[in-house]
Amino acid sequence: MIPAKPCTRTNKPPQAACPMHKPSDSNAAPFPPRLDQTSSTTSSCPVKSPNHPLKSLANPQPSSASEQEQQRHAPPSTTTSSSFSLSKLNPLNYMPSLSNARPADSPQQIALPLEREISSIPRGDTNSNWEYPSPQQMFNAMLRKGYTDTPADAVESMVAVHNFLNEGAWQEIEEWERVFGKGFGHAWEVCSRGEQGIALDRARNEMQSARRQALGLLDPDEEIRPRLVRFMGRPGDPTPKARMLSFLGTVMPEKFGREPPFDRHDWYVARNYPDGKTQEVRYVIDYYSGGVQETGEPVFYLDIRPALDTPTAAVERAMRWGGDVWHRASGGAARVGTEQQSRSER
Repeated sequence: MIPAKPCTRTNKPPQAACPMHKPSDSNAAPFPPRLDQTSSTTSSCPVKSPNHPLKSLANPQPSSASEQEQQRHAPPSTTTSSSFSLSKLNPLNYMPSLSNARPADSPQQIALPLEREISSIPRGDTNSNWEYPSPQQMFNAMLRKGYTDTPADAVESMVAVHNFLNEGAWQEIEEWERVFGKGFGHAWEVCSRGEQGIALDRARNEMQSARRQALGLLDPDEEIRPRLVRFMGRPGDPTPKARMLSFLGTVMPEKFGREPPFDRHDWYVARNYPDGKTQEVRYVIDYYSGGVQETGEPVFYLDIRPALDTPTAAVERAMRWGGDVWHRASGGAARVGTEQQSRSER
């Protein structure tokens, strides 16, 4: 669980729920496909494989000879709204193309920036990074989702919050990958020192990275750095953990009583091992609102962990949780403190 407290750009508070992920026929997501800054064209279905689930849904095949015969003599039919919607979805983020132009009937009273910020998140299909939506794209998405009463002068703050949360999510995922991307042996060496050891390892990596940048040196682990392959927003599908915490909140409100997550993402990450192998790992992210500070800035909490799709993911979660419990129960913090004091006295 990582806390996130962004600095807003205007005095308008952002909306609590992510407008890019309001439930609808097609889920929007943090990084829409890049388009021309003034126009958007709808392309044909990008799914090429006949076995892809989107392809099979958009073009269902007859399951029997009688159905084939019926279709052969049936009059030509028009494209259904379901298949038409699927044909417009980008399979990398399960969302339609978002226009970066101001609609003629837009209720906005001010011009919004069209520039898109490049994230620090590497793509899985190219050597570039994912790009965040521009304020104009964000506003257009809100109009499409039904947020017609959002003031245009608050959109830049919402984009800043949106980008900040996703940067924080990726940093946490990279930390999971640094721990488990080199095998269970290395992972237990780190996890056995608890979250304190993971924090020290993170600080060491950040210091080494800053030193390499200052000296102009290449990162030796760049080739095995994780990459975001695809993602999707699933705000209407709570994770099992969120459901469990919600149930506990009704039973023990004094301990677990809090608002349910306002959004959920599934991020599919390419884990690159040192031996050259690649494995796709799905991460689930629950977004919680932490209220508003005295300064008026909203606070958010992100609960990020590998999805329990495989036994390996279950072992990783148990190892990280169990390693921290073992470290604290066995007096690990006291041992670390003693070691640090001994080194300082030398």
